[in-house]
Amino acid sequence: MAINFKFWDNSLEMKEEIHYVNGRSLKGPFPVGLESAMFGMGCFWGVEKVFWNQRGVWVTAVGYSGGNTVNPSYSEVCGGNTNHNEVVFLKFNPKLISYRELLKLFWEGHNPTQGNRQGNDMGTQYRSGIYTFNSQQSKEAELSMKSYSSKLLAKGFSSITTEIMEASEFFYAEDYHQQYLAKNPGGYCGLGGTGISF
Repeated sequence: MAINFKFWDNSLEMKEEIHYVNGRSLKGPFPVGLESAMFGMGCFWGVEKVFWNQRGVWVTAVGYSGGNTVNPSYSEVCGGNTNHNEVVFLKFNPKLISYRELLKLFWEGHNPTQGNRQGNDMGTQYRSGIYTFNSQQSKEAELSMKSYSSKLLAKGFSSITTEIMEASEFFYAEDYHQQYLAKNPGGYCGLGGTGISF
């Protein structure tokens, strides 16, 4: 399965080219052999930090995906009319970290049973989502959801609401959102998992 995936710059707001934490290019070109992944787990500030700290993750960027507006702004996404999700896009080295390991971070890093919210953050832009780049990722994502769902249900949680879809266009978020918690160490992070191990 080949995914017709596109990157879009928010031409008015996205001017940064370099990752604030590791100094690598946010937009590529990326080294040969890296793979892509994209996740929505609530407010993208905290989600990005979860992934940029992992060995084998080359670079991370926050943005918007899964909606119906071209090149949306943060205020448009927060207005709830674009249907975009706040997501983290990453390039990773599968020889150093597997997609399954990324899925473990995804499932344990947030509460996937809350629908269009994560903690105190409410709205469609905070929904749980796995956005896949090939058939193998889709298969692994579906299997992981089935496995984790049974564990959550056994502990009294409600059903998982995570959407699993082919990756669609990724629109880079504005500069100040990129690596936000590195630039603002005391910044808000509303992430919280269920406490149930994957």
